[in-house]
Amino acid sequence: MNPRVIAIGEALVEIMRPSPGQSLDNTGEFVGPFASGAPAIMIVASARLGNEVGFIGGIGDDAFGRLLLDRFDEEGVDSRLIQMPEGYNTGVAFVAYGLDGSREFVFHLRYAAAGALRPEMLDPAYFSNIEWLHISGSTLALSSACRETCQQALKYTRDNGGRFSFDPNLREELLSIEPSRRIFDSYIAAADVLLPTAEEAHALTGKNDDDQAAQAFISETKKILVLKRGVQGCSIYFGDKRFDIDGFEVEEIDPTGAGDCFNAAFLTGLDHDWPLEEVGRFANAAGALAVTRKDPMGGAPTREDIDELLAST
Repeated sequence: MNPRVIAIGEALVEIMRPSPGQSLDNTGEFVGPFASGAPAIMIVASARLGNEVGFIGGIGDDAFGRLLLDRFDEEGVDSRLIQMPEGYNTGVAFVAYGLDGSREFVFHLRYAAAGALRPEMLDPAYFSNIEWLHISGSTLALSSACRETCQQALKYTRDNGGRFSFDPNLREELLSIEPSRRIFDSYIAAADVLLPTAEEAHALTGKNDDDQAAQAFISETKKILVLKRGVQGCSIYFGDKRFDIDGFEVEEIDPTGAGDCFNAAFLTGLDHDWPLEEVGRFANAAGALAVTRKDPMGGAPTREDIDELLAST
């Protein structure tokens, strides 16, 4: 059976400073490698929530690539369309955390296997059972070939009646704001569900007010817009309605992947036809649980984990 939820984009390994306050421009220790990459985390999180999922991307024929394939296999992710383009290594991100909660990245992606996506990698039949295609802006930032591949995947999704979710996932280390606005525009317009952080929404629209930014995104459309706010929860816009849903207080160990786990849970809630307030609360819980472990994928919660947190609050 072909997957119902498909993510396309970068799978990489993450190598991080062991504690906050250790910048990347100084010699020091690291921990890892951890399996990572925004769309890859999202699809593992979706698998843990019981969905039939697949991932499309490129990895190297190397130790880091084997780590990723093993992880996908353990999590039940269909990896048939993961390819190993000749001459490319697996992508790597080096990460450091500031004392103020900020993150610093150095990426090896554009010239790694993650940036070597090509439309010919895609099999139209793979999309025959699709319900959701998920794309992250970080993938679009890598190369024109990545953008062409994502556009073709979106066409196959629409041809098969599937829906499209888009997380801008702005990474100025990969692409600055102005070209990001231009490149993301058609994907924002096409999205059935748009999942930026509040800060990303402000940056992409040039509006400092949440409602004005939301209006710029969803004017005269029926898309769902979610502004993610971390521990403060989220705001959901649909039609002329806004729903503000509180977040959860947890001990933060590693914030990487929280938004991706939120995305997976939000789409899962929509698939269950829950009221939007319930979907938002479920997704907030998933995002909160994701930060409690030092492992971007390892923090992805199961349905049981989320239900337990919801029942306790």
